[in-house]
Amino acid sequence: MGPLSLLFAEEPPADSGGPDEDRSFARDLNLDQVVAAVAGKREERDLITAVLLGHLHDADAVRYRQEIFRDLDQPDLLGQVTAFTDRMRDVRAHLRQLPEMAERYQRESWLLDAASSYCDAVASLAERLAAAPLKSRGLLAFRDYLASYVAADPFTVLAAGTRDRKHALGQLRYCVRIHGSRVEVSRYTGEADYSAAVLTTFERFKQGATRDYRVAYRTWPGMNHVAAQILERVALLFPDEFAALDAYCQQHSGFLDQGVARAERELQFYLAYLGYIAPLRAAGLDFCYPEVSAASKQVEAAATFDLALAAKLTAHGKPVVTNDFHLAGDERIFVVTGPNQGGKTTFARTFGQLHHLAGVGCPVPGRTARLFLFDRLFTHFAREEDLAQMSGKLEDDLVRAGEIVRAATPDSVVILNEIFASTTLHDARFLGTKLITMLIRLGALGVYVTFVDELAALGDQVVSLMSTVDQENPAERTFKVVRKPADGLAYALALAEKHGITYSQLWARIAR
Repeated sequence: MGPLSLLFAEEPPADSGGPDEDRSFARDLNLDQVVAAVAGKREERDLITAVLLGHLHDADAVRYRQEIFRDLDQPDLLGQVTAFTDRMRDVRAHLRQLPEMAERYQRESWLLDAASSYCDAVASLAERLAAAPLKSRGLLAFRDYLASYVAADPFTVLAAGTRDRKHALGQLRYCVRIHGSRVEVSRYTGEADYSAAVLTTFERFKQGATRDYRVAYRTWPGMNHVAAQILERVALLFPDEFAALDAYCQQHSGFLDQGVARAERELQFYLAYLGYIAPLRAAGLDFCYPEVSAASKQVEAAATFDLALAAKLTAHGKPVVTNDFHLAGDERIFVVTGPNQGGKTTFARTFGQLHHLAGVGCPVPGRTARLFLFDRLFTHFAREEDLAQMSGKLEDDLVRAGEIVRAATPDSVVILNEIFASTTLHDARFLGTKLITMLIRLGALGVYVTFVDELAALGDQVVSLMSTVDQENPAERTFKVVRKPADGLAYALALAEKHGITYSQLWARIAR
């Protein structure tokens, strides 16, 4: 059986998700923050980043990953897999340091230690998986792979040889005598163990548990020339044992199985993401495994939220506001209006994050969700003007919108946030109407955040959402986004804020 994958039910085409694919959506949706936090400083961060910024185009491929996530939601299994990957990390650290070790017998000792940890980790996981209530195709296949691997000759020979060499070397006893600059190494012949005698002598003065004042130094595990020469003399005293070690290392220098190594590396993706959302779950936020479809655009989510924002809020003990949404029938585009700083942009990011994370096979924020498996995700969020560019903000918006409309397909998701905000109300309404009409004709799913209320009533395909305020205190945002017709106040609030005459701004002046 060849190396299996825990990321793909079938190997993806070599050109899928290539480096030239546009990833600008990650910045707009703050997914770059999520990816950076999930990957962290792990050795596998490049793999984790590539997977999280990738995209699956088949619903069954999504379910393949979801199944593994579901299995790993079992605390016992998650702990066992985490312990396995931790030991494998130590194995890789040992193997990476081997080429930098100048002393032959130290290299062989480190290879032996690495093989011992590897055998224990693999055998232990194979035993645990055999008894685990697995349901995912990926982990069931990995369990079968491990069972066959640990029963086959290459592993059994490696494990037996490793135990034999560890035992044989562990039985060696020798003495070191230092006379000035002279060091003598000889076989142990029953000489007194003075260290044990010293401990026995001072044991009588011990009064309960005491603090350990010894300092642990984290240094390169290399040997100095004295230790190296002592080891060489020990090898001369025990030629048979060290000859056997030489033969062992020649036979098992490439002991790491590629199937085990690949599976362990890919498991890091699941462990990293589950580790990232664990504090959010502990804070009471829901995550679910969405139903995904490449055919149905009837999408919905309950109690969902912006993942990047939630991570920041929960880290400071602040509450997270959740929202619901759904599109039914011919509905395709959310037009979101309402006061500034009311949660409109957060909702747009949430919609995009959910669809992208669902397309990666991850659990998504929310109690329940049904999402569309798109072909490409397009975003355009307001950014500061680049003075190096000889064009204005409106021109940039028009160029980018044109690129999106030309590249998008009926299976795309398009998220446009505060586009055309730099122009007049009349022009913003005219351009917004043209752009939304193109998206409606295309049939793509989308979110359009705007201060132009009239755009929320362009047809049956458009759903009006509004960010709401506290009824008793209009200056207080609730950050809840609900289905309701635009009330005509969004642009008025934008103008009031621009001229410093909003409710809160006026009260601040009166208070002076």
